[in-house]
Amino acid sequence: MNQQEFDSLHPELRLTRRGFIVTSLGAGFALATQPIMAQTTIRTDAEGLTAGEVQIPTVDGKLPAYHAMPAAGGKLPTVLVVHEIFGVHEYIKDVCRRLAKLGYLAIAAEMYARHGDVSKMTVIEQILNGPVAAASTAEHMADLDACAAWAARNGGDPGRLAITGFCRGGRTVWLYAAHNPNLKAGVAWYGYLDGVPTKNIPKSPLDLAAEIRAPVLGLYGGKDPGINATQIEDMSMALQLAGGKSQIHVYPDAPHAFHADYRPTYRKEPAEDGWRRMVAWFKANGV
Repeated sequence: MNQQEFDSLHPELRLTRRGFIVTSLGAGFALATQPIMAQTTIRTDAEGLTAGEVQIPTVDGKLPAYHAMPAAGGKLPTVLVVHEIFGVHEYIKDVCRRLAKLGYLAIAAEMYARHGDVSKMTVIEQILNGPVAAASTAEHMADLDACAAWAARNGGDPGRLAITGFCRGGRTVWLYAAHNPNLKAGVAWYGYLDGVPTKNIPKSPLDLAAEIRAPVLGLYGGKDPGINATQIEDMSMALQLAGGKSQIHVYPDAPHAFHADYRPTYRKEPAEDGWRRMVAWFKANGV
């Protein structure tokens, strides 16, 4: 589906054109995530990979993104990686390299590039009330479509497209699965499921449960203060009523951001189990 077709079907999500404030990615970890838990942070090298920053052509200009893929190339299964509110910092880049080591072309775009450099902001509220609040579902969908198109031209197999994301990026996974009919699978890590509609984000994953086309695996923590059991139960029921293959797995003792190995919320066992489940989910759905 191209942007014109998407706009005609969803006029409430029509993309407002604007250029990018952020034109290149930063180095290291986002400032708002400091201090980093150095003893648990996973670091994946780029040996045997082609990895680094790329510029993704969009209707608004060139969108900065990080990609990693096996150096041998080939028609590779592709995974779109959607970051948390902190942008494409070292953790997200490392996730791309981890996926590339498994044979994927992984690409992560700077999703708030139109609205500010979240990597340089030190206060989480500044990020939430600034770039995150200003960004729209329409922008995110268009940018992910542009990343998928770039990947298809640069070694990716458009017939084997998946998506994964963390926190706000996890919510985007659910939304993208309702948007792109060519998506094969998604894995949403503790992405918000419900919320008050806004002009920029008129519908939540729960609102779109019946429209989700690709099977999505949700990975959630039972001790997440922002996503309670009722939300998860409501989403699970909506997915069952929709009759698709999507499902949610809950780790009872895990908090929010349990996969974020650079933060105190990291929990090794559910993080590693979730990663195994993600890879198995992709394989089971042809990615």
